[in-house]
Amino acid sequence: MTTQTEHNRMANAIRFLSADAVEKAKSGHPGMPMGMADVATVLYTKFLKFDPK
Repeated sequence: MTTQTEHNRMANAIRFLSADAVEKAKSGHPGMPMGMADVATVLYTKFLKFDPK
């Protein structure tokens, strides 16, 4: 189980990566990934089964 601090760090990582991707592409809008970063973090840490192997 993740703590609130871990959750915030993961969500912020998603936000920074989405902003970097938009900046690198020089196109796009990061609003949705920034707004949904918390939802994605909860889904991947609590509900979805993901094995990167």
